Amino acid sequence: MSEMFVTLGTWNWLIFGIILMALELLAPGVFLIWLGLAALVVGLLSFAFAPGWQLQILLFALFSLAAVPLWRRLARANAAPSQDNPFLNRRSAALVGREFTLEKPIIDGNGTVRIDDTVWRVAGPDTPAGSRVRIVQADGAHLTVTAA
Repeated sequence: MSEMFVTLGTWNWLIFGIILMALELLAPGVFLIWLGLAALVVGLLSFAFAPGWQLQILLFALFSLAAVPLWRRLARANAAPSQDNPFLNRRSAALVGREFTLEKPIIDGNGTVRIDDTVWRVAGPDTPAGSRVRIVQADGAHLTVTAA
């Protein structure tokens, strides 16, 4: 197997990189493109420095391991909220500041409130049913309320 790496030389990395990038077109997921870029970088470095095949594989592994987390960090940093619907996929965050009537009393810190067609669990100070409460914090499906 080592003979295969030695005989193909640096062109194998460039071909491998192009194949991975082409596969990204067939199965998009923004993952194979970074592996393809890592292979292309190793191919270009192989032209410049002519490292052994063991170092080439090590460089490919390092570039691949570095490229994927780097991409995830960049994508997360550049993710802007939707302009026309800033609470898209964050329904509970849109409830903060609104007032509702308690459906079941808050006893020992837990109760429920009906919002449109959904019953939400709420946490807050003990309050009787029918009282108005204001949502002050939303953490997933957990709402924190105070008396309105």
